[in-house]
Amino acid sequence: MFDLVPFRRRNEDLFGQMLKSFNEAFDQELLAPLHSNTRSFRTDIRETDKGYLIEAELPGFTKEDIEIDVQDKYLTIRAKRNQVDEEKDENGKIIRSERHYGEFARQFYVEGIEEDGIKAKLQDGVLKLDIPKKEKKEPTNKRIGIE
Repeated sequence: MFDLVPFRRRNEDLFGQMLKSFNEAFDQELLAPLHSNTRSFRTDIRETDKGYLIEAELPGFTKEDIEIDVQDKYLTIRAKRNQVDEEKDENGKIIRSERHYGEFARQFYVEGIEEDGIKAKLQDGVLKLDIPKKEKKEPTNKRIGIE
């Protein structure tokens, strides 16, 4: 009829269970889809002595779907998808229709680059950008004569 667990222990277990439930409700892994930016894509950036290499994962996009712009020291990569898949039966009725629309964009602050030297290549769903740095000018010493 009565539990043989001491009252204090049962309260601790109840509190522990409530705390565990609360923590599970706000677990970062469970909420990861809510925290992630669904309008972005993964990138890797490497710096070399001569420039930067950006690799952006854009599976399923063609080069016509991707725009790359440099403006006011910001490099913007934008990919748009407008895909419609329809299946029709022999009478022409649609039995399944799926649509994928969206725009994905990333912006990077780039200073001291040669904008005209940027090269882009899309292969196997990975966009590779080779961005050369501007040549650093060595400081010069100039003696000024006095009149």
